[in-house]
Amino acid sequence: MGFDDHAYMGICLNLARRAAAQGEIPVGAILVSEGRVISRAYNLRERTADPTAHAEVLALRAGAEVLRHWRLLETTLYVTLEPCFMCAGALVNARVKRLVYGCADLKAGAVDSLHGVVTDTRLNHQLEVTRGVRAPECAEELRRFFRGRRGRSRSARRAWTDKAH
Repeated sequence: MGFDDHAYMGICLNLARRAAAQGEIPVGAILVSEGRVISRAYNLRERTADPTAHAEVLALRAGAEVLRHWRLLETTLYVTLEPCFMCAGALVNARVKRLVYGCADLKAGAVDSLHGVVTDTRLNHQLEVTRGVRAPECAEELRRFFRGRRGRSRSARRAWTDKAH
């Protein structure tokens, strides 16, 4: 893990905190191209009533607009939580080169936890993956959010792990 991964994940953590402050599940994502952040996003499902308004999808959409192309070749997506099936599929379809995520999602993660969508050789594109960057901080943001919403539920404590696979 290089310094840039650590620093970029810090941006994602700040975005996750913004999401939490708005009542959204605290997940933040950025898309980086040629060492420059080209898009930033956080979950907006509640505010937009859009089931696809995950941080990753929003960052991909904004990045495609900046690059003026749906192929996001040579980009890296940073996100605080392991992507779900929808987001993992979007990363493959967008041809993102690399994914860096914080904590694992044991209930919905489709990169490592439940399946390896982004590295599945049966698909037409695979991503490089770096796991567990600032995982304890990413997991704590989620735990704090759900403790505040539901109290100390067992499911909230077990849904995310700060350990890399």
